[in-house]
Amino acid sequence: MKPLKHILFILCCVALPLCAQDNNKKYLAGAVPQVDGKVVFTKTFSIPGMPKAEIYDRMLKWMDKHLAQSGNNSLVAYSDEELGMIVGNGDEWLIFTSNALALDRCRILYKLTAACNEETCTLTIDRLRYIYREGAERYSGEEMISDKYALNKDQTKLVPGYAKWRKKTVDFVNDLCIEAADILSSADPLQTLTAKEQEEEAETALVNSGTTVITPLAAKQTETVQAPVEETKAIAAQGEQAAAKTDTPTPAAPVAADTHYIEVSPDELASDALRTAGGTTVIAIGEAPNEVTVTPGAGASLGKVNGKAVVFTILSPDQPYEAVENAESYTVRFYPNGEVEPSLVLTCVKQPSPAVIEGMPRTYIGRITSALVYQP
Repeated sequence: MKPLKHILFILCCVALPLCAQDNNKKYLAGAVPQVDGKVVFTKTFSIPGMPKAEIYDRMLKWMDKHLAQSGNNSLVAYSDEELGMIVGNGDEWLIFTSNALALDRCRILYKLTAACNEETCTLTIDRLRYIYREGAERYSGEEMISDKYALNKDQTKLVPGYAKWRKKTVDFVNDLCIEAADILSSADPLQTLTAKEQEEEAETALVNSGTTVITPLAAKQTETVQAPVEETKAIAAQGEQAAAKTDTPTPAAPVAADTHYIEVSPDELASDALRTAGGTTVIAIGEAPNEVTVTPGAGASLGKVNGKAVVFTILSPDQPYEAVENAESYTVRFYPNGEVEPSLVLTCVKQPSPAVIEGMPRTYIGRITSALVYQP
Protein backbone atom coordinates (compact mmCIF):
# COMPACT_ATOMS: atom_id res chain seq x y z
CA MET A 1 0.00 0.00 0.00
CA LYS A 2 1.35 3.40 -0.96
CA PRO A 3 1.88 5.93 1.87
CA LEU A 4 -1.01 8.12 0.71
CA LYS A 5 -3.31 5.11 0.65
CA HIS A 6 -2.26 4.21 4.17
CA ILE A 7 -3.07 7.73 5.44
CA LEU A 8 -6.50 7.80 3.82
CA PHE A 9 -7.25 4.30 5.05
CA ILE A 10 -6.27 5.11 8.65
CA LEU A 11 -8.33 8.33 8.62
CA CYS A 12 -11.35 6.33 7.55
CA CYS A 13 -10.74 3.84 10.36
CA VAL A 14 -10.54 6.59 12.99
CA ALA A 15 -14.05 7.67 12.08
CA LEU A 16 -15.36 4.19 12.82
CA PRO A 17 -16.23 3.02 16.34
CA LEU A 18 -13.52 0.87 17.82
CA CYS A 19 -14.59 -2.70 17.36
CA ALA A 20 -14.33 -5.18 20.19
CA GLN A 21 -11.25 -7.31 19.78
CA ASP A 22 -11.85 -10.91 18.93
CA ASN A 23 -9.51 -13.13 20.89
CA ASN A 24 -10.17 -16.10 18.64
CA LYS A 25 -6.71 -17.43 17.92
CA LYS A 26 -7.54 -18.43 14.37
CA TYR A 27 -7.16 -14.77 13.28
CA LEU A 28 -3.98 -13.89 15.17
CA ALA A 29 -0.31 -14.72 14.58
CA GLY A 30 0.10 -17.59 12.15
CA ALA A 31 -3.34 -17.14 10.59
CA VAL A 32 -1.93 -15.54 7.44
CA PRO A 33 1.25 -17.36 6.34
CA GLN A 34 3.76 -15.67 4.04
CA VAL A 35 6.41 -17.08 1.70
CA ASP A 36 9.09 -14.66 0.51
CA GLY A 37 6.93 -11.77 1.72
CA LYS A 38 3.85 -12.95 -0.20
CA VAL A 39 0.64 -14.22 1.38
CA VAL A 40 0.38 -17.94 0.54
CA PHE A 41 -2.17 -20.28 2.12
CA THR A 42 -1.27 -23.97 1.74
CA LYS A 43 -3.32 -26.96 2.88
CA THR A 44 -2.32 -30.60 2.41
CA PHE A 45 -4.80 -33.47 2.63
CA SER A 46 -3.80 -37.11 3.06
CA ILE A 47 -6.41 -39.54 1.72
CA PRO A 48 -5.11 -43.07 2.38
CA GLY A 49 -6.17 -45.52 -0.31
CA MET A 50 -7.42 -42.96 -2.83
CA PRO A 51 -5.57 -43.01 -6.17
CA LYS A 52 -4.30 -39.89 -7.88
CA ALA A 53 -6.82 -40.19 -10.72
CA GLU A 54 -9.81 -40.07 -8.38
CA ILE A 55 -8.38 -37.20 -6.34
CA TYR A 56 -7.83 -35.27 -9.57
CA ASP A 57 -11.33 -36.07 -10.84
CA ARG A 58 -13.00 -34.96 -7.60
CA MET A 59 -10.97 -31.76 -7.31
CA LEU A 60 -11.54 -30.78 -10.94
CA LYS A 61 -15.31 -31.24 -10.63
CA TRP A 62 -15.36 -29.28 -7.38
CA MET A 63 -13.27 -26.38 -8.73
CA ASP A 64 -15.36 -26.23 -11.92
CA LYS A 65 -18.57 -26.04 -9.91
CA HIS A 66 -17.30 -23.64 -7.25
CA LEU A 67 -15.74 -21.17 -9.67
CA ALA A 68 -18.73 -21.30 -12.03
CA GLN A 69 -21.05 -20.41 -9.14
CA SER A 70 -18.79 -17.53 -8.10
CA GLY A 71 -19.47 -15.59 -11.28
CA ASN A 72 -17.40 -12.54 -12.20
CA ASN A 73 -14.29 -13.81 -14.00
CA SER A 74 -13.82 -17.04 -12.06
CA LEU A 75 -12.82 -20.11 -14.06
CA VAL A 76 -10.52 -23.13 -14.23
CA ALA A 77 -7.68 -21.79 -16.33
CA TYR A 78 -5.49 -24.89 -16.61
CA SER A 79 -5.71 -28.61 -15.91
CA ASP A 80 -3.39 -31.54 -16.64
CA GLU A 81 -4.46 -34.98 -15.49
CA GLU A 82 -1.04 -36.55 -16.03
CA LEU A 83 0.64 -33.95 -13.83
CA GLY A 84 -2.30 -33.90 -11.45
CA MET A 85 -2.35 -30.10 -11.63
CA ILE A 86 -5.44 -27.86 -11.66
CA VAL A 87 -5.20 -24.05 -11.60
CA GLY A 88 -8.15 -21.71 -11.24
CA ASN A 89 -8.58 -17.94 -11.16
CA GLY A 90 -11.08 -16.82 -8.54
CA ASP A 91 -13.04 -13.57 -8.58
CA GLU A 92 -15.67 -13.44 -5.83
CA TRP A 93 -17.35 -11.10 -3.37
CA LEU A 94 -16.39 -10.71 0.28
CA ILE A 95 -19.36 -9.32 2.20
CA PHE A 96 -18.40 -7.24 5.25
CA THR A 97 -21.86 -5.82 6.02
CA SER A 98 -25.19 -6.40 4.34
CA ASN A 99 -28.48 -4.99 5.62
CA ALA A 100 -31.35 -2.76 4.58
CA LEU A 101 -29.26 0.37 5.12
CA ALA A 102 -25.82 -0.55 3.86
CA LEU A 103 -23.84 -2.96 1.72
CA ASP A 104 -20.12 -3.06 2.43
CA ARG A 105 -18.29 -5.50 0.20
CA CYS A 106 -15.24 -5.98 -1.99
CA ARG A 107 -14.13 -8.29 -4.76
CA ILE A 108 -11.41 -10.77 -3.86
CA LEU A 109 -9.24 -12.09 -6.66
CA TYR A 110 -7.01 -15.10 -6.08
CA LYS A 111 -5.25 -18.07 -7.68
CA LEU A 112 -6.42 -21.52 -6.58
CA THR A 113 -4.10 -24.46 -7.28
CA ALA A 114 -4.69 -28.16 -6.58
CA ALA A 115 -1.68 -30.48 -6.85
CA CYS A 116 -3.00 -34.04 -6.89
CA ASN A 117 -0.86 -37.10 -6.20
CA GLU A 118 -1.33 -40.65 -4.96
CA GLU A 119 -3.21 -40.40 -1.63
CA THR A 120 -2.46 -36.68 -1.21
CA CYS A 121 -3.68 -33.33 -2.45
CA THR A 122 -2.16 -29.93 -1.75
CA LEU A 123 -4.36 -26.86 -2.11
CA THR A 124 -2.69 -23.46 -2.50
CA ILE A 125 -4.42 -20.07 -2.42
CA ASP A 126 -2.23 -17.09 -3.27
CA ARG A 127 -1.96 -13.87 -5.32
CA LEU A 128 -4.75 -12.32 -3.26
CA ARG A 129 -5.99 -8.90 -4.42
CA TYR A 130 -8.94 -6.74 -3.43
CA ILE A 131 -11.08 -4.33 -5.45
CA TYR A 132 -13.03 -1.97 -3.19
CA ARG A 133 -15.54 0.86 -3.67
CA GLU A 134 -16.38 -0.04 -7.26
CA GLY A 135 -12.73 -0.16 -8.28
CA ALA A 136 -11.72 3.15 -6.72
CA GLU A 137 -9.42 1.33 -4.29
CA ARG A 138 -7.21 -1.64 -5.09
CA TYR A 139 -5.08 -3.47 -2.55
CA SER A 140 -2.93 -6.57 -2.35
CA GLY A 141 -3.25 -9.23 0.31
CA GLU A 142 0.12 -8.19 1.73
CA GLU A 143 -1.20 -4.65 2.25
CA MET A 144 -4.39 -5.60 4.03
CA ILE A 145 -4.14 -8.89 5.94
CA SER A 146 -0.46 -9.53 6.72
CA ASP A 147 0.78 -9.51 10.31
CA LYS A 148 2.63 -6.26 9.58
CA TYR A 149 -0.57 -4.27 9.13
CA ALA A 150 -3.41 -6.33 10.61
CA LEU A 151 -1.90 -7.10 14.03
CA ASN A 152 -0.69 -4.85 16.81
CA LYS A 153 2.99 -4.70 17.78
CA ASP A 154 2.65 -7.57 20.24
CA GLN A 155 0.63 -9.60 17.73
CA THR A 156 -2.05 -10.16 20.37
CA LYS A 157 -4.90 -8.15 18.82
CA LEU A 158 -6.35 -7.27 15.46
CA VAL A 159 -5.94 -3.67 14.33
CA PRO A 160 -9.32 -1.92 13.89
CA GLY A 161 -9.96 -1.20 10.24
CA TYR A 162 -7.83 -4.07 9.02
CA ALA A 163 -9.62 -6.62 11.20
CA LYS A 164 -12.59 -7.14 8.89
CA TRP A 165 -10.30 -7.79 5.91
CA ARG A 166 -8.19 -10.35 7.75
CA LYS A 167 -11.08 -12.17 9.39
CA LYS A 168 -13.19 -12.36 6.25
CA THR A 169 -10.23 -13.53 4.16
CA VAL A 170 -9.16 -16.23 6.63
CA ASP A 171 -12.77 -17.42 6.84
CA PHE A 172 -13.06 -17.36 3.04
CA VAL A 173 -9.88 -19.40 2.51
CA ASN A 174 -10.86 -21.73 5.32
CA ASP A 175 -14.24 -22.37 3.68
CA LEU A 176 -12.45 -23.34 0.47
CA CYS A 177 -10.38 -25.87 2.41
CA ILE A 178 -13.48 -27.24 4.15
CA GLU A 179 -15.21 -27.67 0.79
CA ALA A 180 -12.16 -29.50 -0.56
CA ALA A 181 -12.06 -31.77 2.53
CA ASP A 182 -15.74 -32.58 2.07
CA ILE A 183 -15.27 -33.43 -1.59
CA LEU A 184 -12.35 -35.74 -0.83
CA SER A 185 -14.27 -37.53 1.91
CA SER A 186 -17.75 -37.85 0.41
CA ALA A 187 -19.20 -40.65 -1.65
CA ASP A 188 -20.51 -38.14 -4.18
CA PRO A 189 -17.81 -35.71 -5.43
CA LEU A 190 -20.40 -32.90 -5.52
CA GLN A 191 -22.01 -33.65 -2.16
CA THR A 192 -21.48 -31.30 0.80
CA LEU A 193 -20.93 -32.80 4.25
CA THR A 194 -20.53 -31.34 7.74
CA ALA A 195 -16.84 -30.43 8.12
CA LYS A 196 -17.88 -26.78 8.52
CA GLU A 197 -19.94 -27.56 11.62
CA GLN A 198 -17.09 -29.56 13.16
CA GLU A 199 -14.55 -26.79 12.52
CA GLU A 200 -16.46 -23.76 13.79
CA GLU A 201 -15.45 -24.20 17.44
CA ALA A 202 -11.76 -24.87 16.76
CA GLU A 203 -9.16 -22.34 17.85
CA THR A 204 -7.13 -22.91 14.69
CA ALA A 205 -8.66 -22.64 11.24
CA LEU A 206 -8.56 -25.83 9.18
CA VAL A 207 -6.28 -24.15 6.63
CA ASN A 208 -3.66 -23.59 9.34
CA SER A 209 -3.95 -26.94 11.12
CA GLY A 210 -1.26 -28.84 9.19
CA THR A 211 -1.96 -31.90 7.07
CA THR A 212 -5.47 -33.28 7.42
CA VAL A 213 -5.90 -37.04 7.12
CA ILE A 214 -9.18 -37.98 5.42
CA THR A 215 -10.89 -41.36 5.35
CA PRO A 216 -13.07 -41.48 2.23
CA LEU A 217 -16.67 -42.48 2.94
CA ALA A 218 -16.75 -44.37 -0.33
CA ALA A 219 -14.59 -44.78 -3.39
CA LYS A 220 -16.03 -44.35 -6.85
CA GLN A 221 -16.50 -47.69 -8.58
CA THR A 222 -15.26 -46.79 -12.07
CA GLU A 223 -12.26 -48.00 -14.02
CA THR A 224 -11.26 -44.48 -14.96
CA VAL A 225 -10.12 -43.68 -11.42
CA GLN A 226 -7.76 -46.62 -10.99
CA ALA A 227 -4.06 -45.83 -10.70
CA PRO A 228 -1.82 -47.30 -13.44
CA VAL A 229 -0.79 -50.85 -12.51
CA GLU A 230 2.95 -50.31 -12.89
CA GLU A 231 2.83 -47.09 -10.85
CA THR A 232 0.87 -48.83 -8.09
CA LYS A 233 3.40 -51.69 -7.97
CA ALA A 234 6.31 -49.25 -7.80
CA ILE A 235 4.79 -47.36 -4.86
CA ALA A 236 4.02 -50.62 -3.05
CA ALA A 237 7.61 -51.79 -3.54
CA GLN A 238 8.93 -48.52 -2.12
CA GLY A 239 6.68 -48.93 0.90
CA GLU A 240 7.93 -52.48 1.52
CA GLN A 241 11.54 -51.33 1.31
CA ALA A 242 10.90 -48.52 3.79
CA ALA A 243 9.09 -50.86 6.17
CA ALA A 244 12.00 -53.28 6.10
CA LYS A 245 14.30 -50.57 7.48
CA THR A 246 12.33 -50.19 10.69
CA ASP A 247 14.39 -52.91 12.35
CA THR A 248 17.33 -50.50 12.61
CA PRO A 249 15.83 -47.04 13.15
CA THR A 250 18.04 -44.01 13.62
CA PRO A 251 18.44 -43.31 17.37
CA ALA A 252 16.51 -40.34 18.69
CA ALA A 253 18.52 -37.15 19.16
CA PRO A 254 20.19 -37.02 22.57
CA VAL A 255 18.53 -34.82 25.18
CA ALA A 256 20.03 -32.96 28.11
CA ALA A 257 20.80 -35.03 31.19
CA ASP A 258 18.73 -32.80 33.50
CA THR A 259 15.49 -33.28 31.58
CA HIS A 260 12.98 -36.13 31.75
CA TYR A 261 11.56 -37.92 28.75
CA ILE A 262 9.27 -40.88 28.59
CA GLU A 263 8.79 -43.12 25.58
CA VAL A 264 5.24 -43.51 24.32
CA SER A 265 3.74 -45.56 21.55
CA PRO A 266 3.47 -43.54 18.31
CA ASP A 267 -0.21 -44.53 18.16
CA GLU A 268 -0.79 -42.87 21.54
CA LEU A 269 0.44 -39.43 20.50
CA ALA A 270 -2.21 -36.74 20.78
CA SER A 271 -3.17 -35.21 17.44
CA ASP A 272 -2.19 -31.76 18.76
CA ALA A 273 1.17 -32.85 20.22
CA LEU A 274 2.86 -31.05 17.34
CA ARG A 275 1.57 -27.48 17.59
CA THR A 276 3.57 -25.71 14.89
CA ALA A 277 1.76 -22.43 15.55
CA GLY A 278 3.23 -22.36 19.06
CA GLY A 279 6.82 -23.34 18.44
CA THR A 280 9.41 -24.60 15.99
CA THR A 281 9.72 -27.97 14.29
CA VAL A 282 13.16 -29.20 13.22
CA ILE A 283 14.12 -32.13 10.99
CA ALA A 284 17.48 -33.58 12.05
CA ILE A 285 19.45 -35.85 9.70
CA GLY A 286 22.50 -37.75 10.89
CA GLU A 287 24.27 -37.51 14.23
CA ALA A 288 26.35 -34.85 15.96
CA PRO A 289 28.78 -33.37 15.11
CA ASN A 290 27.76 -33.92 11.49
CA GLU A 291 24.03 -33.48 12.05
CA VAL A 292 22.13 -31.46 9.44
CA THR A 293 18.94 -29.67 10.47
CA VAL A 294 16.07 -28.28 8.40
CA THR A 295 13.11 -26.24 9.65
CA PRO A 296 10.00 -27.01 7.53
CA GLY A 297 8.91 -23.58 6.30
CA ALA A 298 5.40 -24.71 5.33
CA GLY A 299 4.62 -26.57 8.54
CA ALA A 300 4.38 -30.05 10.04
CA SER A 301 1.65 -32.22 11.53
CA LEU A 302 0.85 -35.69 12.83
CA GLY A 303 -1.39 -38.16 11.06
CA LYS A 304 -1.79 -41.74 9.92
CA VAL A 305 -1.12 -43.51 6.64
CA ASN A 306 -2.30 -47.09 6.19
CA GLY A 307 -3.02 -47.20 9.92
CA LYS A 308 0.54 -46.23 10.89
CA ALA A 309 1.42 -43.07 12.84
CA VAL A 310 3.34 -40.63 10.65
CA VAL A 311 4.60 -37.07 10.76
CA PHE A 312 4.17 -34.86 7.70
CA THR A 313 6.85 -32.21 7.20
CA ILE A 314 6.37 -29.66 4.43
CA LEU A 315 9.23 -27.64 2.97
CA SER A 316 8.53 -24.35 1.21
CA PRO A 317 9.40 -24.35 -2.52
CA ASP A 318 12.53 -22.22 -1.97
CA GLN A 319 13.99 -24.31 0.88
CA PRO A 320 17.06 -26.54 0.42
CA TYR A 321 15.75 -30.09 0.40
CA GLU A 322 18.68 -32.30 -0.63
CA ALA A 323 19.46 -33.49 2.91
CA VAL A 324 15.89 -34.68 3.53
CA GLU A 325 15.60 -36.04 0.00
CA ASN A 326 18.68 -38.23 0.45
CA ALA A 327 17.91 -39.37 3.99
CA GLU A 328 16.46 -42.80 4.71
CA SER A 329 15.60 -41.90 8.29
CA TYR A 330 15.60 -38.77 10.41
CA THR A 331 14.44 -37.25 13.68
CA VAL A 332 11.72 -34.66 14.09
CA ARG A 333 11.92 -32.42 17.16
CA PHE A 334 9.39 -29.88 18.33
CA TYR A 335 10.49 -26.89 20.44
CA PRO A 336 7.74 -24.84 22.14
CA ASN A 337 8.25 -21.08 21.99
CA GLY A 338 10.99 -19.96 24.36
CA GLU A 339 12.24 -23.48 25.09
CA VAL A 340 15.73 -24.74 24.29
CA GLU A 341 14.90 -28.42 24.66
CA PRO A 342 12.34 -30.27 22.55
CA SER A 343 9.04 -31.32 24.06
CA LEU A 344 8.66 -34.05 21.46
CA VAL A 345 11.31 -36.18 19.74
CA LEU A 346 10.17 -38.50 16.94
CA THR A 347 12.40 -41.09 15.26
CA CYS A 348 11.19 -41.65 11.72
CA VAL A 349 11.76 -43.81 8.66
CA LYS A 350 11.05 -41.91 5.47
CA GLN A 351 8.15 -43.24 3.41
CA PRO A 352 7.37 -42.77 -0.29
CA SER A 353 6.30 -39.15 -0.71
CA PRO A 354 4.06 -37.40 -3.25
CA ALA A 355 5.68 -36.45 -6.53
CA VAL A 356 6.95 -32.88 -6.45
CA ILE A 357 5.67 -30.29 -8.88
CA GLU A 358 8.00 -27.41 -9.68
CA GLY A 359 7.29 -24.37 -7.54
CA MET A 360 5.08 -26.26 -5.07
CA PRO A 361 5.81 -27.23 -1.44
CA ARG A 362 7.56 -30.57 -0.83
CA THR A 363 5.79 -32.95 1.55
CA TYR A 364 7.81 -35.65 3.32
CA ILE A 365 6.18 -38.49 5.22
CA GLY A 366 8.04 -40.10 8.12
CA ARG A 367 6.69 -43.24 9.75
CA ILE A 368 7.22 -42.82 13.49
CA THR A 369 9.17 -45.73 15.00
CA SER A 370 9.65 -44.20 18.46
CA ALA A 371 8.41 -41.14 20.32
CA LEU A 372 9.87 -39.36 23.34
CA VAL A 373 7.69 -36.86 25.24
CA TYR A 374 9.13 -34.36 27.72
CA GLN A 375 7.80 -34.65 31.26
CA PRO A 376 8.66 -31.71 33.60
